[in-house]
Amino acid sequence: MALTITNTNATNLLNILNRNSAAQAAVTTQLSTGRRINSGKDDPAGLIAWEGLKSELSAVNAALSNNQRSDAMLGVADASLGEIGNLLNQIQSLVSASTSDAGLTDAEIATNQAQVDDLLAAIDRIVQTTNFNGKRLLDGSFGIQTAGVLTNTDIEDLRVYSRSNSTSDTTITVTRVASASLASASLAAMGNGSTVRTHGDTELLIEGSLGATTINIGSGSSSAEIVAAVNRVKDQTGVSAIEASTFLSLNSTQFGEAEFVSVKVLSGGVVNGSYGSTTTADGTGNDLQHTAKTFGSDADIQVNGQTAGVDGLDVHYNGGGISLSFTLSSDFGSGTTVSPTTTFTVKAAGGATFQLGTTGSTRATIGLDSLATYELAGGNGTTRLSELKSGGSISLKDDVAGALNSVKAAIAEVANVRGRLGGFQKYQVGSAINSLQASQSGLSNAVSIIADTDYATAVTELNRQSVLVQSSISLMGVVNQQASQILALLG
Repeated sequence: MALTITNTNATNLLNILNRNSAAQAAVTTQLSTGRRINSGKDDPAGLIAWEGLKSELSAVNAALSNNQRSDAMLGVADASLGEIGNLLNQIQSLVSASTSDAGLTDAEIATNQAQVDDLLAAIDRIVQTTNFNGKRLLDGSFGIQTAGVLTNTDIEDLRVYSRSNSTSDTTITVTRVASASLASASLAAMGNGSTVRTHGDTELLIEGSLGATTINIGSGSSSAEIVAAVNRVKDQTGVSAIEASTFLSLNSTQFGEAEFVSVKVLSGGVVNGSYGSTTTADGTGNDLQHTAKTFGSDADIQVNGQTAGVDGLDVHYNGGGISLSFTLSSDFGSGTTVSPTTTFTVKAAGGATFQLGTTGSTRATIGLDSLATYELAGGNGTTRLSELKSGGSISLKDDVAGALNSVKAAIAEVANVRGRLGGFQKYQVGSAINSLQASQSGLSNAVSIIADTDYATAVTELNRQSVLVQSSISLMGVVNQQASQILALLG
């Protein structure tokens, strides 16, 4: 090669050295930052994928944090509901103990009543003080709003457990397809009760959905007195009696196919046309008869055109993102009202809204109505639990049987709310957490694969570039000797 003052070899080596130095600097940056992509030129396509995955991972992390907080909030509510359930069970024990007033003194019943008052106050205190992050959970603050309910005499004890995320109110149309009925049976064709009386003592076994008991009817009892004897134990049996124009009728105290009536004549049962006359033959139409077990029926109800689950007069509906329950009034449920249809509105407001996923379509809203004693029970013929306090209509002194029915209804109501809340916590929030954790793991792995530095590869590349840089520097010294060679020729 000719010797010229333009040293092309040096120029080429200098370019190579610069490229090797830049590559060495890039690898050094990757090792120091831990990132394979530190600028767009490092990997343009990888950068686009990395940014998209980072955004998705950020949303997943936020959603996971939301759900973990939601799970903690629901755990607080569940614990309080569990304590309310325990208090209600203690109230039930006290009420049950007080039903046997023959074995208790007035002082003992008064002591039981004082304990019941304390327990009811404790329930209301828990309702008012259960909160999470400054928000009360059980006092109705998170209740889903409704309209047309307070003035609707066809339904009562409405609870809305969840609603859709629609921004429009939802009209709920309740249609009675078939009426509910009481379990009913005729005890005897015994009309004109003032003159028709029993001849001899009679013992009857009355059985209903609440239990069975025997009653004794003295000789010479009129039909009105027989009715009174049956009704004295109706809170124990769930069976009541009425005197019709020509017969005695037994009915269940509640509606539904779970209700039944059964009577067995254990002894006696003979009825005379006029007390004191010759005894009529046993088994005649006027005598008190065995009654085979007869059952009532549930109402057949449609809600917004969909057949709802009904237990007597208690209606449960799930559809269109809405879950609710209510009790039909006895007039509407039994078909005595003129119109078979009634309506109310579930508003697109209220409730506790939870973000389950990473998009707006993954929100869910549940309702937490008040569980104060003045809100518990009160449906399906029962009295509000607050009336169990001293001086209330179902205090232990005034109506212990009514108190027992009210407490049982309240226990079932709290258990229902707790079960629904637990179902939402497990199957909605819990499953969302599990899914988000899996997504978080997968996205983190993908982000790492694309953007994180592979240290083994990078260190190997750094060593390679170091060798190349050092070689380039050494060769620069060789090619730079060309200038001295030219000067030697001139000399």
